[in-house]
Amino acid sequence: MYLEHFGFTQQPFHLTPDTGLFLGLDPHYEAIQTVSVALQMGEGVIKVTGEVGTGKTMVCRMLLTHLSDYVELIYLPNPALNGDDLRRAIASELSIESSSEVGLVEMIQARLIEHHHSGKRVVVLLDEAQALSDEALEVLRLFGNLETEQTKLLQLVLIGQPELDERLSQHHLRQFRQRITFNATLRALDISETVAYIDNRLVKSGFQGKLFSLSQKKAVWKACMGIPRLINQVCHKALLLAFYERSQWVKNQHLYSAIHDTYDTCKPKHKAPVIWGWSH
Repeated sequence: MYLEHFGFTQQPFHLTPDTGLFLGLDPHYEAIQTVSVALQMGEGVIKVTGEVGTGKTMVCRMLLTHLSDYVELIYLPNPALNGDDLRRAIASELSIESSSEVGLVEMIQARLIEHHHSGKRVVVLLDEAQALSDEALEVLRLFGNLETEQTKLLQLVLIGQPELDERLSQHHLRQFRQRITFNATLRALDISETVAYIDNRLVKSGFQGKLFSLSQKKAVWKACMGIPRLINQVCHKALLLAFYERSQWVKNQHLYSAIHDTYDTCKPKHKAPVIWGWSH
């Protein structure tokens, strides 16, 4: 819509995670490094949590593209599975064909041993893990028991919202909780990271010039509390409003309106960056 107007080669602020626009800022880099190191060490269960919109799915995508060739990765983006569904999903990803649940775990174990002997590590990456049922968590716990004398045959990476921590704190899930050896938490971006985040997306989308002033970028950080998803929404709407007025840059009223049109943002009371004034 506004691509040609501003000279973009792609949308800079669309909500679909795009690894081509990834910038290794500390919160995401630290999470990716924690998971990568834990996997290399052969740890059984690793957990990554973060608030809504902090970039968990982007971390998933980056892990999918950067894990080494010796890793056989099973990605399960839909955690709304019961125990039987989870076993079948893992079996399917391991190219195991079976019409019966009888002996399925033994077949999975045999395939895992095959991968182990060929030098492959099998890693299950579960996105939105806070939605896993107790039954599915118990299945994962039992899969965690599959091991040789020295290494785990199956490693698990759980990525979810803070509700995952709340669920795992329950007494009846203590056996699973105690198997989690490494934890990473995705925090919101600070003000300098937000400025770098906006600039990176504009440059990688082909823009040359100045669309947002520094004070406007700082206002985006304040309004969005450093949450990447909200930053994307506000910047996208501000660019749309600038496009509708055929402006070559974002004006304060564009940003003001974009923030007020976006749920969960902290709202400015005034349109001038120096004296925005904020609601809570």
